[in-house]
Amino acid sequence: MISGKAKVAGVVGWPVSHSLSPRLHNYWLSHYSIDGLYIPLPVKPEDCIEVIKILPKMGIRGVNLTLPHKELVMPLLTDMDDDARAIGAVNTLMISYDGTIQGMNTDAYGFIKNIRPHIGTRKNKAVVLGAGGAARAVCHALIKEGFTEIMLANRTQEKADALAAHFAGRIQVRAWDLRNNMLEGADLLVNATSLGMEGHEPLPISLDALPKTAVVTDIVYIPLVTPLIKAAKDRGNPVVDGLGMLIHQAVPAFKAWFGVNPEITPELRNILLKAT
Repeated sequence: MISGKAKVAGVVGWPVSHSLSPRLHNYWLSHYSIDGLYIPLPVKPEDCIEVIKILPKMGIRGVNLTLPHKELVMPLLTDMDDDARAIGAVNTLMISYDGTIQGMNTDAYGFIKNIRPHIGTRKNKAVVLGAGGAARAVCHALIKEGFTEIMLANRTQEKADALAAHFAGRIQVRAWDLRNNMLEGADLLVNATSLGMEGHEPLPISLDALPKTAVVTDIVYIPLVTPLIKAAKDRGNPVVDGLGMLIHQAVPAFKAWFGVNPEITPELRNILLKAT
């Protein structure tokens, strides 16, 4: 039951109708009998700053942010965690009634928690496709995890170069046209682009040079089985879908807002699967 004292959080994005976060967080709220609610908040990028500024006055405890809001809100933050500072973007806000706003980035945490059981000790070479906010979080996570070589390609060369510069030379950039050749000797392939997402074109790539032992993961979860995941699975590569990243990144946010460290269960995954 939701009372007048309910703790309220939500997700701010444009669009936001596709997000599984309300289903995810409201499952946990119900499971732990917490007087709270998690709501979708469709906000256009040009209105983002104005909306975030008034959330403390509305009693909202916190929000998740989707692109492009993750970088837009940075000037409003009172403080941020080390991951957000290193990545240069936030996906989670903790909002106080006095108007202070703290930022976290749980994307890197969610990504590495999702793939860690599958990569084992294979941490030599990772190939990342994309150069947006998600790719930044992925690269930060791979650096922290101890990958010795991280190669990156993006359709827009300037964005790839900017990402590499952000990480002070820890990332090797290659031209987008060379993405197939980059796969040779890789232990991990990560698609951090929107290619393959529902309503977008498939990722144009040949996996011929990729070792059969390499783990392939896609941060997209709608559809759950992207063309990349299907192609990798068909040739025998171990694959990791993007749904696990969504679930894992939500754990520290839920704990920050509602004071409970939620458990990830097969039942929760099944509920989310039905919505994909």
